[in-house]
Order: sequence, then structure tokens, then C-alpha cells
Amino acid sequence: MALIEVSNPIEGGYGPYLMVGAPVAGTTEVQTLTIGGTPTGGTFKLTYQGHQTAAITWTAVDATLVTSIQTALRALSNIPADGVNVADTTLTSGIGAVSITFAGDLAKKAQPLITAQSSLTGTLPTIVITEATPGVDATGIGAAPGALLVDTDTPALYQNSGTAALPVWGAV
Repeated sequence: MALIEVSNPIEGGYGPYLMVGAPVAGTTEVQTLTIGGTPTGGTFKLTYQGHQTAAITWTAVDATLVTSIQTALRALSNIPADGVNVADTTLTSGIGAVSITFAGDLAKKAQPLITAQSSLTGTLPTIVITEATPGVDATGIGAAPGALLVDTDTPALYQNSGTAALPVWGAV
């Protein structure tokens, strides 16, 4: 049996990469933003990894509110244009929940929790952000298609048939 010597493979290289355990496909993070109380106006800002959005104007028009949140997040310099998708979960007249799903280069990775700063007006308005689905880093992000990964536990050999951003490892 031949031994393969591995010396610090470079990102984007073909490996082989050594790791303990079988590779994982990763899980995309989903966060829930919930607006409570009875807001009647005002604004709020969201912060992701130290970058804060412009003021987002609260509105009772659900579709407008969802679009405003998505546009504000995508305008941040640390979120790619396709980096988040915001969807109405349970909004009724601007009160309820929206889901924020990380996408593109931010998919299949653990993400820090977005935070909110509220200047909403009305009766006890609140904004709470929670982690609905924790993100899990995919194994081998940055590995080129065709790259090899060796599970040092079994040992088993896997080959990336996906992309460098979202590898899909299959047993060889």
C-alpha cells in the first residue's frame, strides 16, 4: 500500500486534504427577526459583523417591509448582493416574523447573530433576532472540484464533485 504525503495543501488546490471524520455538506444559517408590540412608525437598524445598515423605515405593508430589510442588509459591504434572502414568515400589518436566510458565499457556514437597534414608535414595540437554524460549515470550502479528502478515521477517500464555494464530497 502506498502512502500519500500531504504538505499543507493550498486553498483551491486538489489536496489530498486530511481530516478526522467524513466530510459534511454544511447547513445554511437561518435567523428570525420578530417585530412585536404595536409599532406605529419609526425606524430600526441591523448590524452584521460590525457593519450597520442605514435606517429601515417600519411600515405596516408587509411586502415593503420585507424588501426594505433585504435591501438594507444586501447594501452592507460585508454581505454580497446575493448573500441574504429575507422572506415573510408570519407578518401581519408589519408585526410578526421574517426569516433571514444566508445564501451565496455565506451559505453552508455558521454566521454571527444579526443585532437590531430600534427607534420604533408605538405601544411597546420590540425587535428580537434569534437563530432559527444554526449554520454548520461545509467541509472543504475552497477545495477545487476534483479535490481529494481522506478521512483519517476509517480511512476513506472522498472526491469533491461540487464547487469550491459549496463542495459536494462523494466516496471514491
